[in-house]
Amino acid sequence: MQKLTGAEIVVECLKEQGVDTVFGYPGGAILNIYDALYKHQEEITHILTSHEQGAAHAADGYARATGKVGVCLATSGPGATNLVTGIATAYMDSIPVVAITCNVGVSLLGKDSFQEIDIAGVTMPITKYNFIVKDIRKLAEVMRRAFKIAKSGRPGPVLVDITKDVTGNSYDYEYQAPQEVGRQSDTITEEDLEKALLMIKASHKPFIFVGGGAVLSDAAEEVRAFAKKIQAPVADSLMGKGAFDGTDELYTGMAGMHGTKTSNFGITECDLLVVIGARFSDRVVGNASKFAPNARILQLDIDPAEINKNVRTHASIIGDVKIILRKLNARLDPQNHDEWIAHIERLKDMYPLHYNKEVLTGPAVVEAIYEETKGEAVIVTEVGQHQMWTAQYYKFKSPHTFLTSGGLGTMGYGLGAAIGAKMGKKDKKVFNIAGDGCFRMNMNEIATATRYNIPVIQVVLNNHVLGMVRQWQTLYYGKRYSHTILNDQVDFVKLAEAMGAKAYRVTKKEELKPVLKEAMELDIPVVIDCQIHCDDKVFPMVSPGAAISDTFDDTDLKL
Repeated sequence: MQKLTGAEIVVECLKEQGVDTVFGYPGGAILNIYDALYKHQEEITHILTSHEQGAAHAADGYARATGKVGVCLATSGPGATNLVTGIATAYMDSIPVVAITCNVGVSLLGKDSFQEIDIAGVTMPITKYNFIVKDIRKLAEVMRRAFKIAKSGRPGPVLVDITKDVTGNSYDYEYQAPQEVGRQSDTITEEDLEKALLMIKASHKPFIFVGGGAVLSDAAEEVRAFAKKIQAPVADSLMGKGAFDGTDELYTGMAGMHGTKTSNFGITECDLLVVIGARFSDRVVGNASKFAPNARILQLDIDPAEINKNVRTHASIIGDVKIILRKLNARLDPQNHDEWIAHIERLKDMYPLHYNKEVLTGPAVVEAIYEETKGEAVIVTEVGQHQMWTAQYYKFKSPHTFLTSGGLGTMGYGLGAAIGAKMGKKDKKVFNIAGDGCFRMNMNEIATATRYNIPVIQVVLNNHVLGMVRQWQTLYYGKRYSHTILNDQVDFVKLAEAMGAKAYRVTKKEELKPVLKEAMELDIPVVIDCQIHCDDKVFPMVSPGAAISDTFDDTDLKL
């Protein structure tokens, strides 16, 4: 046992948890912790981001890419509040992050002191749990609990706010090995398993829908075995990308508002829908009263609060989906649904994804990235048209390779997240695919990438508009383009070069692959500005409030 300052106890607890990288921005209230980090810089790498929001997104990206807990730090007041969007992003997508903030001293709390904010109160609705530490005797215990809570059960962000005097005081510290966090299986009942097995065996047209929970639980192998055993087609949500191999013959593409017609029609026609780690988001379900109208629904999820929340189910099993699938697979005999699979194959042939291959488009850029990376990169996106094109045209083969803000839909998420992902997966090529509107929001993080020579490749699909909003304005608002046109004088190439990155502008399809090839070989931060047409649209599409069976594309609009 040794006597350490609170700041040193924080660092020792990070080391206990195996933390090797943190992201943050210093300030007065958190200076003691930064001083302690200075003394441990050989053990914990600190990445100074350009903005605290970038630090929160970087911790999130690190967590998604590695499966470990991401850590970000910020000072009191505006430093802490600048983390809020990143914390909310992690909360909506169930990402394990520990955000450490420091506040004014205990004697100054509640007095509107300089840079004082009740960050625990602010973040209560968007954290899995949060703490404010006013007593150094509780500090180590709180830090350990924060990590355990963040990664146990359904993961999520935890905030630890520490008063400055606690970081400066001294107390006894003794090393503790981190507690093992087991997979949740005590809620899996024999009765629920038997009911599920009966439903599966009785089905003639089963369909599997996979969500982000299957990624978080690393259940890809179990999902594959389950799909093969019951011979069912598989669709995924945006968050479920990589939980089932996108090149597999049973894969039908994403489901929902911008899902494939095959997936949406398949879910509408099936007699059993097995939902694995998905929460029936409105962007997937559309009109809930018309969702999977012919199917009995079996939901597998770790969170009982998700059962019957958005869509009524006929049966459910609560627990870690990896364990649930192992138990089901062990009791299932191979099923034969050749006729159903043949029907799904006909739908694939009838309704393939398509785009204009003569010019430079978003889908063309995504497919080129897929081909040049052979599907082995970590792909991060911002939010909008480029996000949907990436989900449609990049074939994700394994989990933790597609990082995107699904639940909150955070523009400005991707670049910070890409930096975090690259720090966690140094052996992988990491791309952030953005629209020009999203890139503007946190493009200052290019300076972070160049400061540390973190070789992320930033691709901007530059259509000089807020593309997805413009698409809605075209379809539903009489082409009244209210404040969505970005035709100004900003030059992303010059801007990127000013921040120290290598930059390219691509205006023709034939220029694209040579630029991608060179960017991947350089191993430095790169920005590629791809000029595409302002009226390119994401299809297929389901109108808001419509049934997913009412999906349409450009060919339907010409009728």
